[in-house]
Amino acid sequence: MISNLAQVHPKAQIGNNVTIEGFTTIYEDVVIGDDTHIGPNVTIYPGARIGKNCRIFPGAVISAVPQDLKFKGEYTTTEIGDNTVIRECVTIHRGTEDKMKTTVGNNCLLMGYVHVAHDCQIGNHCILANYTGLSGHNILEDYVILEGKVGTQQFIRIGENAFIAGGTLVRKNVPPYIRAAREPITFAGVNAIGLRRRGFTDDQIKIVEDAYRQLFVMNNTISAGTAAIEAEVEDGEIKEKILNFIKISDRGIIKGPM
Repeated sequence: MISNLAQVHPKAQIGNNVTIEGFTTIYEDVVIGDDTHIGPNVTIYPGARIGKNCRIFPGAVISAVPQDLKFKGEYTTTEIGDNTVIRECVTIHRGTEDKMKTTVGNNCLLMGYVHVAHDCQIGNHCILANYTGLSGHNILEDYVILEGKVGTQQFIRIGENAFIAGGTLVRKNVPPYIRAAREPITFAGVNAIGLRRRGFTDDQIKIVEDAYRQLFVMNNTISAGTAAIEAEVEDGEIKEKILNFIKISDRGIIKGPM
């Protein structure tokens, strides 16, 4: 159902069983998947690609041009996966020539007043709590949870199944499977509760604990910690993901507890 009080451009592609409530504006070059519900007073600008069975609440603004002075009007998009919920007054800006798109994955929840800047890449099953702000070019891997009022610097990467406490400022990359908190941000333990919810076994969680004990507790440099993980931790996918994350983090990772 499309309200007669909504403004929907005739060239917008609207799927089956889509609800668009009054005073919402949808521009041309927008694609909205089946069974999506868009509440009142939502603005969806050109370049938006919204998946199936999404829910978008009042005041959200999607695919606005980026707040980047280098942006020259190049054709870019904002792509949102299936089953994602976007709460009140969330803002998501489209990409620039860096990645040409901003993406939010499937089954995500962006709570009220979240901001996702240009060229961010958010994985599947991520939760961003109220007032969280992502600067440009951030990458969030799958199952990342950011509590309220988290702020990130540009070009930050946060590894899968990481949990960041509310009010934290993220200036370095956050490796997978951990909790991070404090100011400045530091390692605050393994995200054991989240990992169990994802189906990780006790043996798998122990591998994670062994790796980060070497990295953040037993050794005082990243290079020494990495070498210790290579030598001491059981081989397997978890170990490889941790080491690969550190290897690609050319801007550095967070530190262990002081």
